[in-house]
Amino acid sequence: MAPQPAVSRELRRLAGGVTVALAAAWLAGFAVFAVRARHLAPPPPQADAIVVLTGGADRITTGLRLLADDRAGQLLVSGVAARLDLAELAHHAGLAPALLEGRVTLGHAAASTRGNAFEAARWVRQHHFRSLILVTATYHMPRAEVEFARALPNVALYPATVLPPAMRTPWQPATLRLLSVEYSKYLVAAAGVTGILPPPLEEK
Repeated sequence: MAPQPAVSRELRRLAGGVTVALAAAWLAGFAVFAVRARHLAPPPPQADAIVVLTGGADRITTGLRLLADDRAGQLLVSGVAARLDLAELAHHAGLAPALLEGRVTLGHAAASTRGNAFEAARWVRQHHFRSLILVTATYHMPRAEVEFARALPNVALYPATVLPPAMRTPWQPATLRLLSVEYSKYLVAAAGVTGILPPPLEEK
């Protein structure tokens, strides 16, 4: 067998070094991401409105209680199931529906984080809001902020995080898988890849 050219060996070495460096960078970033996923954000200031990204019952409860505490005047629950109504949501939050009537919009169009941002942006523009409290899980907030900042560049965003059950216990394989997938999605969004995609089908 003829010896391989030195250039080919150098290219393989370079490719291997780049792969190792990228893997190390991913792991270092993931470690920071995973640690932050177990910490709640400080209580948000008052804002014009609240947007809750569905995906866990505690998110809706948190958003409704912030509204009941007058942290904002209006609330959008983005991506909520069509079968749910305000009375049921208020009941789960331990609140009287009368306290929330006329202040809550249930959005049914969104089916993704990017869809949440598009649905919220349309609602925000309709009402001319300038600041939002964004409610979602701790591990989901970084990607949500990226998508909302892109959809609403002139609106102030204040995170209100919810600590889901998976983040309250020592690391389990299922939790690490969840975080690794979410971290990868966050990197894609932060790199601007989702920003060049067509609008979500439900928002066209």
